[in-house]
Amino acid sequence: MIAHGHRVQPVYIASDLVWQAAELAALRGLLAAMQTAALAPLVVLKLPLEDIYQDHWSLTGAEIPGAESPDEAVYLPGRNALLLIKAALWCHRRGIERVALGVLGTSPFADAKSAFFDHFQAAINLATGARIEFLRPLARATKQDVMRLGRTMPLERTFSCLAPHVGLHCGVCNKCTERRRAFQVAEIPDRTVYQSDPVSAG
Repeated sequence: MIAHGHRVQPVYIASDLVWQAAELAALRGLLAAMQTAALAPLVVLKLPLEDIYQDHWSLTGAEIPGAESPDEAVYLPGRNALLLIKAALWCHRRGIERVALGVLGTSPFADAKSAFFDHFQAAINLATGARIEFLRPLARATKQDVMRLGRTMPLERTFSCLAPHVGLHCGVCNKCTERRRAFQVAEIPDRTVYQSDPVSAG
């Protein structure tokens, strides 16, 4: 977005999920490494989900989806709607009319499809009188496409783990496995520090 001339306001939605501390720390490190005048300071908005998700693995940390689990296993109910409602309302109150979300074109979930975003955008604007536009710059991309797009960026500072250990990627969950494969397919050195290495351990 910055490379295309946009000024970017990073927004993080804090929902108290098991990976939040590690994810937020990684995000702060990534933003520091990418510091530029076009990048505004991070804004953290609170949206706790304990009363909604209750005993879901994303809150309890129990039975985290492993390497071979299907996509359905990592689904977080209403995740994109929850992220967008808070971010969109915050932006609306400050005159910001575009909200970008990094949803990939390979996502199989209904709340990652064009129909969802079109209807949700219309609903937000109807409810508030706003003219918010949801942008999905990665909607046609695979994870490998994103890796290649970010080849010159500090990708090791990005975060994609379901069960971090002392701030490190666990190395064995569904998302860590997906991450490793993406680096391999994109033929980019993976400088991520993993708590466990299933390759060498095997």
